[in-house]
Amino acid sequence: MCGICGFTGTKNKAVLNRMMERMVHRGPDDAGLYETPLVSLAMQRLSIVDLTTGGQPVFNEDRSISCVLNGEIYNHVALRNDLEKKGHAFRSHHSDTEVIVHLYEEYGRNWPKYVNGMFGAAVWDERHKVLSLYRDRIGKKPLYFAVAQQRLIFGSEIKALIAHPDVSREWDYAGLGEYFKWKHIRAPKTAFRQIRQLLPGCGLEWKNGEINFFQYWQVDFTPTGIALKDSEVADRLYDLLADAVKLRMECDVPYGAYLSGGVDSSAVVAIMARQTGKPVKTFCLGYSDLGEGAQSKGKSQDLYHAREMAALLGTDHHELIIDARQFADNMPLVTKAFDEPFSGTVSTFFLSILIHRHVKVALSGDGADELFGSYLAHRLAMPIAVYTRLSAQGKTELSALSLEERQLLVPFDSPAQFQFLKQVAHPDMGVWRERLQVFRDAEWEALLAEDFRQAAGRQTVGGADPFYGRSSAKDPLNRALEMDQLDLLPNEVLPFVDRLSMAHSIEVRSPYLDYRIIELADQLPGEMKIRGKVVKHIHKQAVARLLPETVINRPKEGFVQPVYTWMHGPLRKWARDLLAELPRNCFQDEAVRQICGRFDQGDETVNAKIWNLVCFSLWVREYRQ
Repeated sequence: MCGICGFTGTKNKAVLNRMMERMVHRGPDDAGLYETPLVSLAMQRLSIVDLTTGGQPVFNEDRSISCVLNGEIYNHVALRNDLEKKGHAFRSHHSDTEVIVHLYEEYGRNWPKYVNGMFGAAVWDERHKVLSLYRDRIGKKPLYFAVAQQRLIFGSEIKALIAHPDVSREWDYAGLGEYFKWKHIRAPKTAFRQIRQLLPGCGLEWKNGEINFFQYWQVDFTPTGIALKDSEVADRLYDLLADAVKLRMECDVPYGAYLSGGVDSSAVVAIMARQTGKPVKTFCLGYSDLGEGAQSKGKSQDLYHAREMAALLGTDHHELIIDARQFADNMPLVTKAFDEPFSGTVSTFFLSILIHRHVKVALSGDGADELFGSYLAHRLAMPIAVYTRLSAQGKTELSALSLEERQLLVPFDSPAQFQFLKQVAHPDMGVWRERLQVFRDAEWEALLAEDFRQAAGRQTVGGADPFYGRSSAKDPLNRALEMDQLDLLPNEVLPFVDRLSMAHSIEVRSPYLDYRIIELADQLPGEMKIRGKVVKHIHKQAVARLLPETVINRPKEGFVQPVYTWMHGPLRKWARDLLAELPRNCFQDEAVRQICGRFDQGDETVNAKIWNLVCFSLWVREYRQ
């Protein structure tokens, strides 16, 4: 795991060093650079595999091809063996990065198709004068680029690009406009006009000052048409997950795992425990000063369930307890880690403080929700489709439905849940998912100042939105999951995993996001994923052999911080002070005043809006124009 950066054009070692220095946290163990008259490459290394001979940049036999890599190639041993049989000679002992230059020699720009891993990579082909950038299939590793003064400038984090004198800090209002809806900015946009993010499963080639984009892999929910039994799929899924965990345990440094006590992390740790003869180091985050009412809810239970699983699996278990003040004091550092406004989960930052004391690599359960269905939008997908069909028949009230029809709406078949379903439902998924946003369209219009709105442009929903318009899924749940794999996963979930762990020089590996598991899951019908009130049904079937029923049936809590509870308690003044700092030229005073007034009155329905605005205020402190 590393931070990579570079640019085309005239050498400038001072600039290259400055870009590297901005990412020392991503790789404090070593640094390397390579300069030619046409391109400069650099990296900061976090040494995980081949500690002594695995430095970068790496080269092929005649040094005509060079590469810097941020990430890990898990199947590098098998790839190396195959390449050596084809006549390739390796310099290092077992560097995973070195396989890339030889794969490029053998397969050209299609080399990522042969790789099982996570990566942002840059390859310089001296013979053909081509600089290529690549990002892994699902977007686990970041890669940003900018075109300025006829140069291509790239880096693992935005802060590295901004260190280049030709890259502007001017805001991109279209990207920032998306933040107030989705809690994140959707690639390829960023918060900065000149900087773009390479999409997952894609690459770009820079030659003679021109960019050519290409896609080597894409999310595909096209059904196979083959009828499979639950037991067959569960067995296949278990085998793939066990192999994915085994691959991600292979490294030359100490490793451990996240353990919240939920199904996903517990399954990963259980498989790890079967693979090793010594206790797995596990880590859990807890919170204090939540108040008596909050202690019985959600996050306060993680410590209890994690301790139970740690005892059952015999792990070497570690905990970190933070309070509201620690959380608030560290939020400026969290904001700097992202470089962009972000109001999603930030717990990884704090847990990584603990992990850093013990290991350099941690396995996690990230990705299972987006593959097998768990979130509110996933639970709503099928009931909304059913309600839409029933309402077209004039059946718009619960009392008008038969018992069989009500069962099709589970878990939205109670009077209160049915009313929520009615409020959200719409035939167009883009429309009903917009109703789950932080600021709905009308609220967004009322919130932002006119100049901001005009600069942001129209924020499309529904069929006009590119994240909905290219769906390959055929059933409602899979359509919702496809959207999340295209947007939520690479633009919110994986960024908080990467940025907030790498801020503490920790590499997180996610077995569920092995591309083989993704491809299997995406071809399964939605009914295998959510069945009645059971979320992640087929996943739970697969890991039931590993875990007790109490864990399998534990309600989903999510790896989130209790910031909403704190904002109505010990962090009220902190939040209000940041709201008072919001730049007046970005917002309409009346809209902000109304939201703050509701918050002051204890209205919890504005919690997500308040947190969204607080995080924006923190970002403006760092990146004010």
